[in-house]
Amino acid sequence: MNAPAPAPATLPPLPGHGGTGEPILQVRDLVKHFPVMSRGIVRHRLGDVHAVCGVSFDLYENETLGLVGESGSGKTTVARTIMGLESATSGQVRYRGRELTHLSRRRMRPLRSELQIVFQDPYASLDPRLSVHEIVAEPLRIHGRYGPGAKDEVRELLRLVGLNPEHGNRYAHEFSGGQRQRIGIARALALHPKVIVLDEPVSALDVSIQAGVLNLLMDLQSELGLSFLFVAHDLSVMRHVAGRVAVMYLGRLVETAPARRLFARPAHPYTQALVSAIPLPDPRKERARKRIVIQGDVPSPVNPPSGCRFRTRCPKFANELTDSQRTACIEQVPALTDRGGGNPVACHYAQSVELL
Repeated sequence: MNAPAPAPATLPPLPGHGGTGEPILQVRDLVKHFPVMSRGIVRHRLGDVHAVCGVSFDLYENETLGLVGESGSGKTTVARTIMGLESATSGQVRYRGRELTHLSRRRMRPLRSELQIVFQDPYASLDPRLSVHEIVAEPLRIHGRYGPGAKDEVRELLRLVGLNPEHGNRYAHEFSGGQRQRIGIARALALHPKVIVLDEPVSALDVSIQAGVLNLLMDLQSELGLSFLFVAHDLSVMRHVAGRVAVMYLGRLVETAPARRLFARPAHPYTQALVSAIPLPDPRKERARKRIVIQGDVPSPVNPPSGCRFRTRCPKFANELTDSQRTACIEQVPALTDRGGGNPVACHYAQSVELL
């Protein structure tokens, strides 16, 4: 019996996903289900939470890919699974051609220096018992890199993120929310990573503080040549930081496109509703434009709708489609493919609409 052919060193880039050169991070058909267990002494598996269902995308060097969607869409689970903080049910995650999905903690540790994550809540992610210097230096100690020059390196990292190096002996609770997020960013940079996953990095901050942190991230990307996977639910933020945007709904990608194209002419009804909710700085345009309102709540990921998962809230499904077209939405899962608009869309009847 012939042995199975070895997996290729790199996966082919996805059609319509843009980027130049070889992808630095590749995600293919990523699935993550969480078991739902009964209560009691003898527990039984009642079902699964379908958090992520077949997500695929590429991240290129020096690029910011935005992953956006409502709460419960699965975007944070994607981020945590990529980082190995959650084990994948199936699928592939590759960094520079190396498979990460089934690596043990011991084999994953050397790659932690190149793949880092910044969490949503800066206070919860920082050890309150450690000084800021110790927090930033901790990755260096774990990886055996805390040498004679480490103190100066930590001071330089604090300066790099806009903090006073003299405050390294203070504790996290002595800083504001924006400053704590900068501490988290400094910690992520300590090992000189190539890819940083940013999980809602500014959602807990005031708008004025958000701008400073976002500007810092863009400056760091330009200076250090970083690649960002930027997870957020706020398209206003994504519009300013992302080169490409991938939109998630109930565990699946529904549209991906370069940011300018997606915000100018979104094609999926869900994306159109999200874009139409972005406030416009021009009061006349804001009053004149028509908003696309999504009715109802997000369905349960334990028992998601058949076919198109967005159909239960889709304005087009409710108001524009014929009975036969609705049947297709109910019975057939729409694939994420380019239907002529230049960007992959998971909708049987996608149509680009100019909104902004």
